[in-house]
Formats: sequence, C-alpha cells, structure tokens
Amino acid sequence: MQIVNIHEAKTHLSRLVERAAQGEPFVIAKAGRQLVKVVALQSDVVPPRRTGFMAGQIAVPDNFDQMGSSDMAQLFSA
Repeated sequence: MQIVNIHEAKTHLSRLVERAAQGEPFVIAKAGRQLVKVVALQSDVVPPRRTGFMAGQIAVPDNFDQMGSSDMAQLFSA
C-alpha cells in the first residue's frame, strides 16, 4: 500500500483518489506518522439486476387478469 505525505496528497489528490477508486488504497502520513487510509466506497455500488434468474420457477395463471373480479364487483355494487 502506498504511503504519501500530506503535502504530496494535496498536490496530487485527484490522481490519488482516482487510483483509490480503482481499488488501490493509500495512506496519508504527516511527519512519518500514518494518519488516514483512503479506500474506495463499496456501499454505492449497485449489483447488476439478474434478469430471468427465476425462469421456470413461477407460473402465472391464464386468468390472472380476471382473478378476484367477482369480489371486486360485489364491493362496488353494494
């Protein structure tokens, strides 16, 4: 892991942050004392949607659009 002093980190912050975002964390030190570790955030990464992962496991009845229509008719006609 790369250790950079605080002056170098200020000078090259954009480049260092880009490298950290690509998976190369680094440590910022002051007077040889390690202060902070910079790593990429993983919480903002959205996993890709898995289209069709339940194919064949769910069946939709042919009368799906008619299900409960008599109950609904009773509720509105009362």
